[in-house]
Amino acid sequence: MGTTAEYNSTAGRVVIDENEGHPGIKATTLSYGQINDEMLAMLDKPRPSYYLLLLGFLMALGLGVLSFAIQVDVGIGYSGISHPIAWGFYITNFVFWIGIGHAGTLISAVFYLTRAPWRTAIYRSAEAMTVFAVFTAGLFPLVHIGRPWLAFWLIPYPNERMLWVNFKSPLLWDVFAVTTYMSVSIMFFILGLIPDLAILRDEAARKGKKLKALLYAPMALAWRGTNHQWVHYMRGYLIFAALATPLVFSVHSIVSWDFAMSSVPGWHTTIFAPYFVAGAIFSGLSMVLTVLIPIRAVFGLQDYITNHV
Repeated sequence: MGTTAEYNSTAGRVVIDENEGHPGIKATTLSYGQINDEMLAMLDKPRPSYYLLLLGFLMALGLGVLSFAIQVDVGIGYSGISHPIAWGFYITNFVFWIGIGHAGTLISAVFYLTRAPWRTAIYRSAEAMTVFAVFTAGLFPLVHIGRPWLAFWLIPYPNERMLWVNFKSPLLWDVFAVTTYMSVSIMFFILGLIPDLAILRDEAARKGKKLKALLYAPMALAWRGTNHQWVHYMRGYLIFAALATPLVFSVHSIVSWDFAMSSVPGWHTTIFAPYFVAGAIFSGLSMVLTVLIPIRAVFGLQDYITNHV
């Protein structure tokens, strides 16, 4: 193969450069089975620090739930929202989280379409970040409407009252945009997880953990890694990647119209769509780095997430 070998003193193993024309991209000489063992080791019993972090996040979640309960009891004015500040803090957070979510899928899809050889080191983290960020973003429209128990009124479903939603409302545009993007992102993420879930299923069965094996078996969708399955898998993954890429630009453009369609001076302008898309890409890339750098250090993934990445 014409590869160049060097010794990695940190990990104590031989590392080879098997990507000619892509200097700095490294691949270990470990077999797929050994790599699987290293990755599966991270799913064993969590460290004590994990429970401390979990406790901190649960406390923050409890504080948020308490604040939301007070807002529901007192009224939407409790959050400082009034005329002319119609959305305020909530719309800012919505744009932040939806921007992060857009960039995660965009990074994964574009790198797959361009066949970037180092995509495999980061795409799963980027896709997972997308799914959770979009779920988080979807909370803010529900919080700021003031009566979340009537949120189903935003869904254009047939009903006996012959009432239909106001399609001219930017809030409704967000509902369509976020739900569409969320659906594609979740399917894109789950499709990429199928081979990994099959590995978890087989590993649980090998260790005699019947409950885990039963849990992973339906999610793995009878994946066996045959050539026939890989052909259809790669074809489906390509379709979702091709769908997700333009969807990122269209959905975040719709989010920008929440501001651009208003009559506020300085906001009613056509530059908002590309401005928001560019901002989402920058914020998403920054968040991917924010997620990957601690993961790389904590789990010792220097041989997989290289400095080149």
